[in-house]
Amino acid sequence: MNNARLTLFSGMIVAAALSRILPHPPNFAPINAIALFAGAYLANRKAFAFAVPILAMLLSDTVLEMLTGWGFHSGMWVIYSTMALITLLGLRLAKNRSIINTGATTLAASVVFFLLTNFAVWANSGMYPLTLAGLQACYIAALPFFQNSLAGDAFYAVVLFGGVALAERFVPSLRPVQG
Repeated sequence: MNNARLTLFSGMIVAAALSRILPHPPNFAPINAIALFAGAYLANRKAFAFAVPILAMLLSDTVLEMLTGWGFHSGMWVIYSTMALITLLGLRLAKNRSIINTGATTLAASVVFFLLTNFAVWANSGMYPLTLAGLQACYIAALPFFQNSLAGDAFYAVVLFGGVALAERFVPSLRPVQG
């Protein structure tokens, strides 16, 4: 990967992560798209593919903590672990990036994030009884946030993946090296 591509990808990821600091609807966030993008475009540098979204999230969580007191919380490990899992989805996407595959993988990432993070809320928050009915109530209560997650994931995936496609088309130095 050439330095221009690496700079573009890193800059896009940092910009998306910093967008978490701006006012936005609940769960309309770039984290899933960042993890997918890092996996899909940094697949030849697997350690970097995992590190970049985690570090971007840690950076934005730190800024949010300093500004609002809402950056760090007991459920961070679930979110960060889920981001690593979504990065794995991105690594699989790297083998065959297309509009259809990117859209399907973005949807899968949204569903995985919803299922795992809300399962953790049910299991650890004490807000719901630890029964099947409690789990169902937790998932139902989270549905309004899920629609925002879907919209945010779609928006940021279009910005990140579409931004690279446009850059590659119009800036020759950003095109992937063939070989």
